[in-house]
Amino acid sequence: MAVYKTVEFQSSDEFIEQRSKFIGYVKPVQTEQQALDFINEKRQKHWDATHNVYAYVLRDGNIQRYSDDGEPHGTAGVPTLDVIIKSGVTDVVVVVTRYFGGILLGAGGLVRAYTKGAKIALEAGNIITMESCNIAVLQCDYNQYGKISGLIPSNNGVIDNTNFTDKVEIEYHISPDNFTKFQKQLADTTCGSVETEIIDEKFFKMKG
Repeated sequence: MAVYKTVEFQSSDEFIEQRSKFIGYVKPVQTEQQALDFINEKRQKHWDATHNVYAYVLRDGNIQRYSDDGEPHGTAGVPTLDVIIKSGVTDVVVVVTRYFGGILLGAGGLVRAYTKGAKIALEAGNIITMESCNIAVLQCDYNQYGKISGLIPSNNGVIDNTNFTDKVEIEYHISPDNFTKFQKQLADTTCGSVETEIIDEKFFKMKG
């Protein structure tokens, strides 16, 4: 998968429904253990809550898990998981905590409430698109640095590190498609005197 959606950061939001308080939490995670640790953290924090419903989806192993945590089957965990799946996000865990307010919401009301709890959590976490990029490095002379350092961002690349010694070493990341275009422009700009080498591959937040 060259592109996927997830949340940018851990966050939360809350609302009141018929005197019940719902708190939606979200966190980007990459492993099942990270998801479980976050769930347990919220369970410990809200040990006095009526329910701590959760759902998580992971790219690695295509894992999807949920729990109703005592709510009627299908009224809490499934709607929470459904929000994650329909939003197209992955590598994410959502916990929706409920403090019962004394008024029964009914099955339909529970589904709507947990759906809302998951949605506001994802919105608070800021959904972003992650793109697989080449991490590359090049070395150039000082008189070439100005043009090359402008050429990278003009091809939607991002300079991550620059070292100034007898030459200038630039480490940057760029999508594979843009890397091909950049290579050609680099060769044209430097008359083939500067080459760039891919040293790794990693996911980065897509620009724009």
